[in-house]
Amino acid sequence: MTSETITADAAGTWTLGDLTVGRVGFGAMRLTGSAAFHHGTPSDRDRSIAVLRKAVELGVNHIDTAAFYFSSLRSANELINSALSPYADDLVIATKVGPFRNYAGEWGGLDRPEDLRAHVEENLRQLGRDHLDLVYLRRMRQDSIAEHFGALADLRTAGLVRHLGISDVEPRHLAEAQAIAPVVSVQNKYGLDFREPGTDEVLRLCGEQGIAFVPFFAIAGDGGARGAATSHDAEVLTIARAHGASPAQVRLAWTLRQGPHVLAIPGTGNPDHVVENVAAGALRLTDEEVGRLNALRQKAS
Repeated sequence: MTSETITADAAGTWTLGDLTVGRVGFGAMRLTGSAAFHHGTPSDRDRSIAVLRKAVELGVNHIDTAAFYFSSLRSANELINSALSPYADDLVIATKVGPFRNYAGEWGGLDRPEDLRAHVEENLRQLGRDHLDLVYLRRMRQDSIAEHFGALADLRTAGLVRHLGISDVEPRHLAEAQAIAPVVSVQNKYGLDFREPGTDEVLRLCGEQGIAFVPFFAIAGDGGARGAATSHDAEVLTIARAHGASPAQVRLAWTLRQGPHVLAIPGTGNPDHVVENVAAGALRLTDEEVGRLNALRQKAS
């Protein structure tokens, strides 16, 4: 693969409600430092801005962020605003509410439903926008999401939010939310390294209903917020060598093969990795290779 010549168009597109996005987007979590949140060291501001501009230059028009993505010196939303404002008409910025961190970086508990407006408005302020394209309710272990999702639906009616999604949910939560307002996207942890039957069912339901499914930590695996996996199964390495690709590109290509409704939002603070991640949209795994990777995933816990 010659990554430098590949743009986001190679992966195709999907629609989030009435918004068309490329299937390879960008996750902003890693913009703020060597690892997300309070982990690692803060990023170089100019380098992070260069990452965002490179992504857009390559045709990325779907950015996933949150007001709680910040380190001791950097805010993902502020970096997005500085790098990309005034925003292109086709740029879709998705954010999420539910968890929150205070200015010292300490995690609080679950936002109350009446708190969600303030957190939506904080995202608006940081991003310099008068509405948010897509807001996810990130479930924080509560049994029911109805009250919180209903509060977001009210903000959608008020015009502060255009479309709604849900994150870290089970199939029953999708049904619960849909009884209140349309859901255009679901964001759950999903990848080669882990398997959760409930999320597999959510993936299937989303495909049947034309809802986007947006995996997080598809590359990072168990590394999660601390960063990408550094060790790879021999099967992944073999397939990567066969295509002249990196293991991360194989993981992303496998993710995209899970259905046309599956979107990727790989994050990085490295401009070279942006090029590599976007190019993964052009990597075409054979059915036999996908079968081998599927078998590998069946062994994951």
